[in-house]
Amino acid sequence: MPLKDLHSLRLYTRVARLGSFSAAAREAGLTQSQVSRMIAELEASLGARLLSRTTRAVVPTEAGLEFLARMEPILAAVDDAENSVRETGELRGLLRIGMPSTMAIRVIIPRLSAFTERHPQLHLELMLEDQWQDMVKEAVDVGIRVGKLPDLAGTAKLIGSMQRIVVASAAYLARHGTPQRPEELEQHRIIGGPAAAQASSWQFERDGATTSVSLTAHISVNDTAGALAAAVADLGVTSTTSWACAQEVQDGTLLQLLPAWKMADLPVHAYFPMGRATRLAARAFADFLASALEQPPTLSGQ
Repeated sequence: MPLKDLHSLRLYTRVARLGSFSAAAREAGLTQSQVSRMIAELEASLGARLLSRTTRAVVPTEAGLEFLARMEPILAAVDDAENSVRETGELRGLLRIGMPSTMAIRVIIPRLSAFTERHPQLHLELMLEDQWQDMVKEAVDVGIRVGKLPDLAGTAKLIGSMQRIVVASAAYLARHGTPQRPEELEQHRIIGGPAAAQASSWQFERDGATTSVSLTAHISVNDTAGALAAAVADLGVTSTTSWACAQEVQDGTLLQLLPAWKMADLPVHAYFPMGRATRLAARAFADFLASALEQPPTLSGQ
């Protein structure tokens, strides 16, 4: 396949995913007219219209969606073939990573420079979503998830764990009192978030004994950042990971409760969807993150 055709195929996938000729052009260092012309030539060579163009958006046609689903794995395989023979070990191409938004903002992005400096020609597309994505449909190469994995087809690799703690604001505790035992949480307003799990009970362990507390959420939030914001706003008590709330605990905005009781750590997995070969870049990113998670945050300000 001529390199020009390969370049056009890559451009098409980016226009289709970004929904914009101008965004794809900026990403590729080309003008919008150059990208538009190359896509038009690709459509002409295929004898099919791949994109529907309106004044507001660019979206794939039915044929374009089918072509996108078939071409992305092929282009990923080309990237992997090139990476496998590159003597420097530097990775190139596109890596699509799905991950929870709060984990990305609080944990991964602040530590990402070490990975990007090692692989400056590898383009990362971070897809932030606290709910599970359709990773095959979205062409995600690797998904990072905290907590129990749902029953999905694919391969998962345990890359670390996160300490789960209970927190609340000083103002809330001044009004409602500070719980000294897990059972006392039943008298408090509970903020349910992703890390607080969907279950109606929180389990604690101390000196080998386990205590389970049945709780009802007064406020439920499907986003970790939202649950933390609710706790900062003095709305109640929430359970989250030490990684997620480290800054708030360190500066005293939130206080850790029941530090003598331990909640079960939450596992962190790298998930590789079935139907997409596990790529060199995906494995390298999972290994990088596993190393980053080895050093947990220090919770001070108690």
